[in-house]
Amino acid sequence: MEKRRLSFLEIWNMSFGFLGIQMGFALQNANASRILQNFGADVHELSWFWIIAPLMGLIVQPIIGHYSDNTWGRFGRRKPFFLVGALLASVGLILMPQADIFTAFLPALWVGAGMLMIMDASFNVAMEPFRALVGDNLRNDQTTLGFSVQTALIGIGAVIGSALPWMLGNWFGIVNKSDDGSIPPHLIYSFVIGAGVLVVSILVTVLTTKEYSPEELSRFAEEKASAEALALENLGNPEPAKEARLIDIFEDFRKMPVTMRQLSWVQFFSWFGLFGMWVFTTPAIAHHIYGLPVTDTKSATYQEAGDWVGILFGIYNGVSAIFAFALPVIAKKIGRKLTHSLSLVIGGIGLISMYFMPDENWLVLSMVFIGIAWASILAMPYAILAGSITPKKMGVYMGIFNFFIVIPQIINALIGGPLVKFLYHDNAIFALMTSGVSFLIAALLVSKVKDKDQATQI
Repeated sequence: MEKRRLSFLEIWNMSFGFLGIQMGFALQNANASRILQNFGADVHELSWFWIIAPLMGLIVQPIIGHYSDNTWGRFGRRKPFFLVGALLASVGLILMPQADIFTAFLPALWVGAGMLMIMDASFNVAMEPFRALVGDNLRNDQTTLGFSVQTALIGIGAVIGSALPWMLGNWFGIVNKSDDGSIPPHLIYSFVIGAGVLVVSILVTVLTTKEYSPEELSRFAEEKASAEALALENLGNPEPAKEARLIDIFEDFRKMPVTMRQLSWVQFFSWFGLFGMWVFTTPAIAHHIYGLPVTDTKSATYQEAGDWVGILFGIYNGVSAIFAFALPVIAKKIGRKLTHSLSLVIGGIGLISMYFMPDENWLVLSMVFIGIAWASILAMPYAILAGSITPKKMGVYMGIFNFFIVIPQIINALIGGPLVKFLYHDNAIFALMTSGVSFLIAALLVSKVKDKDQATQI
C-alpha cells in the first residue's frame, strides 16, 4: 500500500491557504517597519521590535509540530491548527496599523509591537502544520512538486499583499497620505483586506483537503520498512518510535538527521540575510535612493518610498512564484543542491547590487535576482529534508527545522540595530549589502549537504 498520487489541482487546493498566510506576511514584511517608525521607532531600533517574529517561531512551531503530530479528531490532524492560527492572525492584521486607537491605555508603538507579536505567533501556528501536511499527503516522487506549488502560492499571495497599498492608492483613489502624520487610510484598508483573504484561503484548504488517518499512515510506514529503517538510522535510534511526549522535542533535536544538521548552516545564513532585507529595506531605500534624511518617517515622500518598497517586494515574490514552477525541472537536470546554491548566489548579487542602482526603477532588477533565491529558499531545503525524516516525526522535525530559520533572525535582530547605528552610521543600505554577503556564504555551505533522497521525478 502506498499514498495515492495526487492531481495538480489537489496539490494546489491543499496548499492554497499559503496564499493567504503569505499575503499577511507580505503586508507585515513590507510595511511593519514604516508603521513602527510612524509610531516613533528610530531606524536602529527596528530590528529590536522585529525580534518578536523569530522568537514566536522559535517557541511556537516545535510545540505546534509536536501536537499536530499527535492530535487526531473529527476535524483532522493538521487542519484545526492552521484554521485557528489564521483567525488569530487576522485579528493582528486588522489592529496593527490602527494601534493608535489604544493610546488611552498604552503608547501606539507598544500596541503596534504587541499586534506584531500576535500576528507572528498566529502565522507560526498556521505555517508549520501546512508544511507537515505536504509531507503527510504526498508520495516521495511528488514532494518537490508539492513544495514548489506551495512556493508558487506563497509568491502569488506575497505579490498581492506587497503591492496592495500601492494599488489602493494609485488604482482605487484611496488616500495614501495623512496630514496629521497618522497611518494613511490605504495602508489600514490593505491590512483589513489581507485579514479577509487569509481566512477565506485557509477555508479553501480545510474544505477541499482530506488527511490520511492514523491507521493509513501506519500502514504506509509498514509497507516502506526500508525507508523507515533508513530514517531511524539517520536519527540514531534503532528502536521503533514510541508515543511522543512534549519533552521528547529536546531528544528529537539531539538526534536530528545528518542531512538536517548540514542544512541548518545553509538556513542560518539564508535567513540572516532575509531578516536584514525585510527590516531595513524601507529606511534604506528612503535614505539612499530617495535622498531623505534618516529622521524623516512621516512625509509624503517617505510614504511614496514605502509604497515603492511594497511594489519591489511584490516583484521578488512574483518572480519567486514563476521560478517555483521551473525548480523541479532544473533540480531534475542538475540536482537539488546545485540548484539551491546557484539560486543563492544570484540572490546575493541582487542584494549587493541595490547599493549601486542609480534610481528606484533599477531596483526592479535587484528584486528579480532576489526572487530567484527566495523561490529556492522556500522549496529546496524542505524537498531535500523531507526524504530524511521518518513520517511519524514529520511535524516535530519540520518545527525543529524552523529553529534554523528563527535563530539567525534573532541574532540579526540583536546585532542589526547596533551595526546600523555605530558601524553604518544609520545608513541602512549597508545592512542590505551584509545580507547579500550572507546569501553568498549560504551558497558555499550547500556543498556540505548530503542529499540522500535526490529526486529523479517531479
